[in-house]
Amino acid sequence: MALKRGFSISGLNKNRRGGSRLPIVVVIFFCVLSPLMFFVGRGLYKTSSSTDQNLNAVGSGKQHLNWRERLALQHVKSIFSEEVIDVIRSSTADLGPLSLDSFRKNNLSASWKVIGVDTSVKDNAASEPNQTATVVKQEAPKGKDDNISDDDSQSGDTPAKLARRQLREKRREKRAAELLRQDDEAIARLESAIIERSKLVDGAVLGKYSIWRKEMDSENSDSTVRLMRDQMIMARVYLSIAKMKSKLNLLQELQTRIKESQRVLGDSSADSDLHPSAPEKIKAMGQVLSKAREQLYDCKLVTGKLRAMLQTADEQVRSLKKQSTFLSQLAAKTVPNGIHCLSMRLTIDYYLLPLEKRKFPRSENLENPNLYHYALFSDNVLAASVVVNSTIMNAKDSSKHGFHLVTDKLNFGAMNMWFLLNPPGKATIHVENVDEFKWLNSSYCPVLRQLESAAMKEYYFKANHPTSLSSGSSNLKYRNPKYLSMLNHLRFYLPEVYPKLDKILFLDDDIVVQKDLTKLWSVDLHGKVNGAVETCGESFHRFDKYLNFSNPHIARNFDPNACGWAYGMNIFDLKVWKKKDITGIYHKWQNMNEDRELWKLGTLPPGLITFYNLTNPLEKTWHVLGLGYNPSIDRSEIESAAVVHYNGNMKPWLELAMTKYRPYWTKYIKYDHPYLRSCNLSE
Repeated sequence: MALKRGFSISGLNKNRRGGSRLPIVVVIFFCVLSPLMFFVGRGLYKTSSSTDQNLNAVGSGKQHLNWRERLALQHVKSIFSEEVIDVIRSSTADLGPLSLDSFRKNNLSASWKVIGVDTSVKDNAASEPNQTATVVKQEAPKGKDDNISDDDSQSGDTPAKLARRQLREKRREKRAAELLRQDDEAIARLESAIIERSKLVDGAVLGKYSIWRKEMDSENSDSTVRLMRDQMIMARVYLSIAKMKSKLNLLQELQTRIKESQRVLGDSSADSDLHPSAPEKIKAMGQVLSKAREQLYDCKLVTGKLRAMLQTADEQVRSLKKQSTFLSQLAAKTVPNGIHCLSMRLTIDYYLLPLEKRKFPRSENLENPNLYHYALFSDNVLAASVVVNSTIMNAKDSSKHGFHLVTDKLNFGAMNMWFLLNPPGKATIHVENVDEFKWLNSSYCPVLRQLESAAMKEYYFKANHPTSLSSGSSNLKYRNPKYLSMLNHLRFYLPEVYPKLDKILFLDDDIVVQKDLTKLWSVDLHGKVNGAVETCGESFHRFDKYLNFSNPHIARNFDPNACGWAYGMNIFDLKVWKKKDITGIYHKWQNMNEDRELWKLGTLPPGLITFYNLTNPLEKTWHVLGLGYNPSIDRSEIESAAVVHYNGNMKPWLELAMTKYRPYWTKYIKYDHPYLRSCNLSE
């Protein structure tokens, strides 16, 4: 900075007096005046104010300088002109590495600090700010001396600086108060929100638990059970390691404790089911496990044993899933003992009746076109009774309804006897035996012909047939007897069964009627044959779910995204049926599927094919499905439906039925009936 200042002075003199005196000024500055300039700059800075513009300010501050500084000022005044003094004074705040103040600031010990640093900007729009002197002092305990020195250091401030400092302090205090006020307001808003939220919490739902704390009033009800199971797992791990390392005493002790824990645990799923001796067994097992850990623990061995146990458990889970599938399919296609008992008792009593008492009244209405006719094909007496009873109980005029029941030879007497004993009000009812339909033979019906073939018998009775519960069967679903029964396929022969009827409503035996269905006969089918509720959603229950579109016959004739529809409640226009030869279409596709390459067994896939582009969609409130497999159907949707359908394996007359859906079915059964009581049928 000294060099820079010399250049500035010489440049100034050159501009004013010419360039001939430059060497003399430089020599004088470096040799004589440089040391003096440190004292001059420091003295000028201490005694001058920001408004001083000439050398009179230096003179006014002489009383504060010592005799060396006064002597230096006199020499400087005699040597330099006023312009040079101005340049020197304006540069004292930026003396660079030769500044004494800069040296003091940059080379202080840890017990020194710098205070009083301030900056200001000239009003004449100078490009860089001038810094005030920096006052340094050694830190000492605060007291009266510190306050006096602070007052002394600020005594030289001008009134303007003091006013600005006070204004800044007021602004800081105002800002701090504002921030505190904002914090208080935010806390108040948060508290109000918490109070409002707590009002919305249902105390009845929470019970003894609090959403504001994690502690629970009581332990888990199965914590002891889980502890015993965990102990037994680790005991089995150490048991295998003890056997490997020939620790016979420990091996025997582990076996004993495992047997004791198994006896105490049994089939318990909650702590309340455990034997009172459970805590003692847990303590004894813990002691043995502690001993085993000290003698046998090896991280690699334990990890390997646990991994092997995990794989074994995974295999057991898969095996149990197969068994569950097998048993659920088996339960779905079996008849409960109570219903079988009911059928047998009714059959015996029917054939004991005289012939004249076996006839139903109002048989002349069976072909009356003014009646509302229903077709029901079933071999389940109790299920058929629910369909008929629920329909009649919700009908406005029961005398205008006629029921056409078809069953097999085994249940023909039972079905007749039940409705002779329990007539459905003033409705007309008639029961027929499917085995007496002489026209339904293997030469006319492709399904009967296929059932007589060796390939079909092989598929049903030999090939891939499970020999045990654990083996399961992926195709067991399609081996359900209902797929072999002609009662299931009779729906494709309605005009042959009822040649004099024009319209008929087909009902499955696993449905419940909840509203009057007479309006279905006035629904405009727009020239279509079948009126049904569609079942497709965004991506499911479309044609590609049921049909094999890798087959060219299927891919060429049908749209894989076409919407499926439901059997169970279908209104059929038998006049259009005959005109379109629907039965002939069904026979054609059934013959093509003899090797089961177009679809699996069942009646819905051939129904989708047979009535393709011939089905008119009904409103979804007419028919709600899924009560036999879907546990998440909305209750309001069920109660607003005209017909609810228990399609799936969980039929309402089976023990595996879903409890929450069963009341919709059981309310149409009189469990105090003598026949039901004698067969132990109850809710």
